[in-house]
Amino acid sequence: MAILKILEFPDARLRTKATPVAAVDDDLRKLIGDMFETMYAAPGIGLAATQVDVHKRLLVTDVSVEKNDPYVLINPEILEKDGVTFTDE
Repeated sequence: MAILKILEFPDARLRTKATPVAAVDDDLRKLIGDMFETMYAAPGIGLAATQVDVHKRLLVTDVSVEKNDPYVLINPEILEKDGVTFTDE
């Protein structure tokens, strides 16, 4: 696995529209592993593929205190929303 470079605001590449993931293959599995390693090293609780300059609809997250409950979201969709929340990242 490898730690990837995280793009930071105001990098224009962060505004690139991500494309759907077409297939789960060995390349995608490697990217997911690299993204988890990068996220944990940052440290952070979530990382989108666009943040590492891969413009696919993919994100990894782990909000557990022990950092032992990883989740991978492939082609996620927001189906509805309720209210608005503002927060600093």
